[in-house]
Amino acid sequence: MNIKNKTILKSVDRYIKSFIFNKSDKTSVQLFKYSFVGGIAYSVDFGFLIFLTEVGKIHYLISASIAFILGLLVNYAISILWVFPKRALANKRAEFLIFSIIGLVGLGLNEVIIWFFTESVHFHYLISKVFSTFVVFFWNFIARKKILFN
Repeated sequence: MNIKNKTILKSVDRYIKSFIFNKSDKTSVQLFKYSFVGGIAYSVDFGFLIFLTEVGKIHYLISASIAFILGLLVNYAISILWVFPKRALANKRAEFLIFSIIGLVGLGLNEVIIWFFTESVHFHYLISKVFSTFVVFFWNFIARKKILFN
């Protein structure tokens, strides 16, 4: 490998490491990372929704609430560690409270959308959850970015 190729590889390697390990103020980078975090949180949420409903025999709306809260906790932990470099509040309890309030609005949206598509449109509750996910994802990102991590 020649020196030019090695230099390019080192630059790419540095860029990738910086992208992965450093927080960024760029909204596009934050949205990308938040999408990844959202995927992890969604896996927790969706997995527990299925488990609690199918195995635990809990009503799908109660399961959805419990699963959503578990996903919210995962989302919070990873978001503050990896996605958002700036925090509007120094008080971590106040920050978590506001993060949770935003999440509770998301939970309300989640419940209404799942209920509507399941009961009115007659979709399976898991299909309804997919519709809910898109709306809640964007609500959470925009609200958290504007209120907490600006």
